[in-house]
Amino acid sequence: MTSTRKTAIIVGALFITATVVSMLEYIVIFPPILNAPDYLVNVSENENQAIIGVLFYLTNCAAVVVIPIMLFPIFKKYNEALALGYIGSRIIESVTLIVGSISLLSLLTLSQEYTQAAAPDDTYFQTLGTLLLAVTDWTHLLGAMIVFSLSAVILNYLLYQSKLIPRFISVWGLIGAISLLAAGLLGMFGLSPSSTISIFLTIPIGLNEMVLAVWLIGKGFNLSAIVSGSA
Repeated sequence: MTSTRKTAIIVGALFITATVVSMLEYIVIFPPILNAPDYLVNVSENENQAIIGVLFYLTNCAAVVVIPIMLFPIFKKYNEALALGYIGSRIIESVTLIVGSISLLSLLTLSQEYTQAAAPDDTYFQTLGTLLLAVTDWTHLLGAMIVFSLSAVILNYLLYQSKLIPRFISVWGLIGAISLLAAGLLGMFGLSPSSTISIFLTIPIGLNEMVLAVWLIGKGFNLSAIVSGSA
């Protein structure tokens, strides 16, 4: 098995890993805890679940940084500046999500203090809790939607330019990335990420990443395109 084939398999597996842990975070683990009216009590009562969710966050952060680093030796043959830009954009995405993880851990500490206090000042704790939730929401909006969509534009442009995969996948990815960017920008003006419109705008890039991942694992990169790029 060639190094390029191994890279394709690992990158495909990392795309699947990042998508799966993201879905677990945003759909399964945190909504039941954070969306409840008594979330300040809920978080400490579900401490292990919250910590597991943060570990998923960090797993996602690691995956999104490793992907462009592994792809850089291949992409630099076609456009080194964009290949570096892809690494940079995913690092920014990862850092933003790490800030969200710190916010969630801080919320856990706040929840523990709230439940252990003999006579907690509800106004004080609620204000801090609201602030930490807002940080979590904004980091998700900026990192997982806006910055990610821009990195997806770079990725799919490089894939389209290099012909490393069938072009219909990269065109689909470009459309999906622009759609996600629209959802992120609308979110900045108040559109809920859980709204029907936002979900509809997010689905194309999610499906595209899974198709891309399966293609990379099953078929790998177009060898003739790699040879052409090396030449």
